Amino acid sequence: MFCALSTFLVSIGLYALGSYLYEQLRTPYKLMKLRYFSDTRPTLKERYGDWAAVTGASDGIGKEYAKALARQNINVVLIARNEEKLQAVAKEIAEIVPKVQTKIVIADFTKGSQVYEHIEKETATIPISILVNNVGIGTPAPILKWTQEATKNIIDTNVVAVSQLSRIFFQRMKESKIKGAIVNVSSGTELQPLPYGAYYAASKAYNRSFTLALYHEAKPYGIHVQLLSPNFVVTKINSYSRKIMKGGLFIPSASAYGQSAVDQLRDGVEETPGYLWHHVQNAVATAFTWRVRTYAAMRIFNKAKDKKRQS
Repeated sequence: MFCALSTFLVSIGLYALGSYLYEQLRTPYKLMKLRYFSDTRPTLKERYGDWAAVTGASDGIGKEYAKALARQNINVVLIARNEEKLQAVAKEIAEIVPKVQTKIVIADFTKGSQVYEHIEKETATIPISILVNNVGIGTPAPILKWTQEATKNIIDTNVVAVSQLSRIFFQRMKESKIKGAIVNVSSGTELQPLPYGAYYAASKAYNRSFTLALYHEAKPYGIHVQLLSPNFVVTKINSYSRKIMKGGLFIPSASAYGQSAVDQLRDGVEETPGYLWHHVQNAVATAFTWRVRTYAAMRIFNKAKDKKRQS
């Protein structure tokens, strides 16, 4: 009896370990295989096409992702609400790769359905083969401090935008027989509930579920869907914390992260944090239960705000 119980428990343990290792090593293994043991590694342009659209392209990851695409000779539609900042990004791209084309589309995702009609109209004649749904807002705060308008804005920006644009461009690629890519930028906060950042983490959990489902629906049409889930990166969205903004081994600059993420799109992985040390972070974190991670995240986000920057 004892021997049978021991065998059963060992089997359960081996299954749990195998499942954990599969989830953690699947993407790194694929990246290593493609980069070091493959005779051919197609360029991003060869793999997907030569036009991309990036939302939230005026700052942070979106801006640097767009610049990294340009360095791969991909033309870029820059989408955000601040025209002056977009003009500056377009100028930077022109200086980096003069031959790459850019187009600016002004869009405020808090304004409702008309924004999607505007984007469709502005991009109607452009054969966009890579869509990067990067736009997002959020800052640590207790739910009781959120207003009705702010709550609507974060849902419109973080949930509705990725849903509508994924649907629109999936349909366009399918009808045009474009074997392109849709990249939905989520966050490491998708992995557990986040007290003091509840709306943000919940919106990213939606993003994760939606994107992984979309991956399977788009695959039969030759359209690659990628879930990109960064942990902390030195960007304006994390400006509430001086410690985060200092950067470090596990907190890359937006430029370093953007280049790494674009490289991983080129390699065709479907689910990734997009950066080597974020892979390591996730491997350690997910060794603990989601309840432990929630408690740890609550402590971190409750203390992350510098006192001078708390509202």
